[in-house]
Amino acid sequence: MIKSHNTYLLEACVGDYRQALRAQELGAHQIELCSRLDLDGLTPNFRDIELCIKELNIHTKVMIRPKAGSFVASDTDLKTMMNEIAAVKKMGVSEIVFGLTTQHQHLDLEILSLLSEIAMPMRITIHKAIDTCRDLVAEVHRLKGIPGVSAILTSGGAPTAKEGGSVIKSMITAAGNDINIIAAGRITNQNIEQINEIIGAPIYHGRLIVGSLE
Repeated sequence: MIKSHNTYLLEACVGDYRQALRAQELGAHQIELCSRLDLDGLTPNFRDIELCIKELNIHTKVMIRPKAGSFVASDTDLKTMMNEIAAVKKMGVSEIVFGLTTQHQHLDLEILSLLSEIAMPMRITIHKAIDTCRDLVAEVHRLKGIPGVSAILTSGGAPTAKEGGSVIKSMITAAGNDINIIAAGRITNQNIEQINEIIGAPIYHGRLIVGSLE
């Protein structure tokens, strides 16, 4: 498990390089770089990616998500994701964030496996698409079969990490030392200690995880 001297890491969700730099200044251990946070995050523009890789001293993860809404990929979505993964790989990105489901509320392991092959040797975080699945703990076990998957972002299928705390804890147990579970869902610098006492996750994620980035 990844641990810091505080026993957990703080992952700031940021919408551009400026916010990423501010998150670093406020003590974030790593960032998830997206665009359109109002749509729960889409693939960021390449200029922001370049700046984060070159200028930041902390780990940068890049969202790969071409459209908002459904996590079921069309052929066009898949081609776009493949091209975006290849592009950020050439840029020197070391970890990407994505997630896709079937129409039957399971992670789409076939497509995720294909994308992971294209992504190698980049690491992969599976994002909150998993929260739309029927059995989150079962999906954790299924993800162990995909090389490169190092983390899962989740609120335990609930609106907030606090509400989904029991499921997140079960996911942490299921993941063991194979995958880091990143707890998310209305976690801020104001409630992180309380939530950590409930969940005990190795990493916590949020837009306000180290305070306001504005």
